[in-house]
Amino acid sequence: MFHSNPEENEALKNRSGADQTSDENKRRIEQLENLVEAHTRTERHLEQHADIASEEQIRRAKELQEIREKEIEKLEDIIAYGENANNDELENLKKNYEYTEGYLRHNADHMDPETLKNTKEKQEHRREQIDFLE
Repeated sequence: MFHSNPEENEALKNRSGADQTSDENKRRIEQLENLVEAHTRTERHLEQHADIASEEQIRRAKELQEIREKEIEKLEDIIAYGENANNDELENLKKNYEYTEGYLRHNADHMDPETLKNTKEKQEHRREQIDFLE
């Protein structure tokens, strides 16, 4: 519904856009809740039934959990920062990945084993995030 007053028209357009964003965020929050609940159920199931599940079932459940974790993180970022926030995140991930690779090349021999292991795991996670965002 448009009015003859341009200011009212602009206010209606802005409110309409805000309503749409609000509806999108509500859907995202519902999706986030569903993912977290599914993640929690699977985690409990793994804890309770790991002794009777096959290696293949456990492997598949862990893969599914990783996918859910990435989706949860992505939804959290979109809700918190908006849809375009990933562009800067991708650049930052690439820079951090490259910097850390150089650091590891020059300092791995002098790092304690636990820190080295954690840093390599973090690098693997960064690589996965970069692949996911590209």
